[in-house]
Amino acid sequence: MNENNLQKRKKTPPAGKLKIMDSLRSLLETKEFGAITTAEIAKTAGVTEALIYKYFNDKRDLLHQVLREYLEEYMVRFGLDLKGIKGSLNKLRKLIWVHFHTYSSNRVFARILLIEVRNHQDYYASETHKFVKKYADMILDIVEEGMENGEIRSDIPAKMIRQGILGGIEHICLTRVVFGREIEPDVLTDDLCELIFSGIANRGK
Repeated sequence: MNENNLQKRKKTPPAGKLKIMDSLRSLLETKEFGAITTAEIAKTAGVTEALIYKYFNDKRDLLHQVLREYLEEYMVRFGLDLKGIKGSLNKLRKLIWVHFHTYSSNRVFARILLIEVRNHQDYYASETHKFVKKYADMILDIVEEGMENGEIRSDIPAKMIRQGILGGIEHICLTRVVFGREIEPDVLTDDLCELIFSGIANRGK
């Protein structure tokens, strides 16, 4: 067994904690976070309500930890998906597709990130938000790489390009997530990339 596997085994959460996190995920498939009680979470998990407070500060801390687990998995996947891809625009296209696909295939994750956490100040000071910032920094690195190699225009601020990408994805997906509408990763990726890349691609490259 390699070192990474050993570390993963050491960090495996207690069974009761996993049941509680799975319970919240299950409930979020049909209910809004604000309508879910800790008693309901405990009942669904088959544990006592007191056990929730053993592992989590409160219900919102539980929500953040569920989101953090999703984000950790997403970051690992994103890093693997980028391996072997050449060209900054190709990397950005892959990133956009994975983002759409993740929202399409995991609506609970999408709802937590797009709806449930952002209307509370505590999210922006949380450890969970640091993962979101790390993801945003990865996008910025790709954009800056493209500027350095001449693939992306350097007369547009890199952070503005990043915001255009993230804002475009989230604006497109928000109502679809809220109302349970279909998210088509292939079609949406083509449309968004056509819009953004036509503005940022270095035409002389």
